[in-house]
Amino acid sequence: MSLYLKKINNLFYYWLVISFALVFLMILIGGLTRLTNSGLSITEWELFRGILPPLNQETWNKYFLLYQNIPQYKLINSSMTLDQFKIIFYWEYVHRILGRIIGLFFMIPLLYFHFKGIINKKNILTCYLILSLIILQGFVGWYMVESGLINNTTVSHYRLSVHLSIAFLIISIIFWVILNLKNNTHNYFFIKKKYNYFFYLLFILMSFQIIMGAFVSGLDAGKIYQTWPMMNYTYFPNDSIFNSLKDYLDFNNHGLVQFYHRNIAYLIFLLILTGGFVIFKKKFVRLYKSFCLLFLILLLQIFLGIFTLITGLNINMASAHQICGLLLILTTINLYYDYTN
Repeated sequence: MSLYLKKINNLFYYWLVISFALVFLMILIGGLTRLTNSGLSITEWELFRGILPPLNQETWNKYFLLYQNIPQYKLINSSMTLDQFKIIFYWEYVHRILGRIIGLFFMIPLLYFHFKGIINKKNILTCYLILSLIILQGFVGWYMVESGLINNTTVSHYRLSVHLSIAFLIISIIFWVILNLKNNTHNYFFIKKKYNYFFYLLFILMSFQIIMGAFVSGLDAGKIYQTWPMMNYTYFPNDSIFNSLKDYLDFNNHGLVQFYHRNIAYLIFLLILTGGFVIFKKKFVRLYKSFCLLFLILLLQIFLGIFTLITGLNINMASAHQICGLLLILTTINLYYDYTN
């Protein structure tokens, strides 16, 4: 490989690494925006406006007046002052600005790499998929915010789950491409190997867990039962009545949603434990390091989940729990990548 080709490929790799870091930061700030109930502070989409924050008192008053017209202010925050409003405004403002930065940072270099015609076409096509998801995420973000502006005091937990799932999907795809570039491989995610269905099952469970985590967050379902291992004094939530199968699929039921979130976590733990048993029994030495890292993150996630609950949804614990959930996904992908080699 010529020096010029190597330079372009290195540039492509580091661009993806920075993109990964920006999306990771976006997920962190997005979680804190939700935890501080800041997501509805800007009541207009402002696709081409709102680049700069309010710079004078008149503009601040305008934004605050718009916020005062939505149910969240009228029913929950009617005593909020302008100074208090500024705090939740800046969380949402930073979240939106970072989204714009990610979009431009990903789109402009991608066009450059595309027209250079040097980067592997498979990687370029994958990056266009990522860009499409980033653009879609902007629309889904506003679609989510819109759900809390008229009849609700918060955003729809269904739309929140879609928003969070797309964010996890974006960073997961970027991470897979980075792993391939770092190791100079072209591994496909979907392959035919003996144990790949174990990983597929694990990813499916984790996907459901992301959705349930978003439901718990969107409904504030963590507030209804704050004990562990029991939900107050029972294993099953005792505030629910089940007369038919439909009642078990009521994802507006706070206790039931938390119950599912807990129990999917138990299933993930058992599945990873089983995978570890197979790895060490079969002496898959090349997987030892990546499995131990995954298991360490898993234990940390369990600890954070329990302590988030019993500390009354402490914001620092809750944020760490979400980010550790992301790390759990990424370390699982890392283990799966090592397995595919």
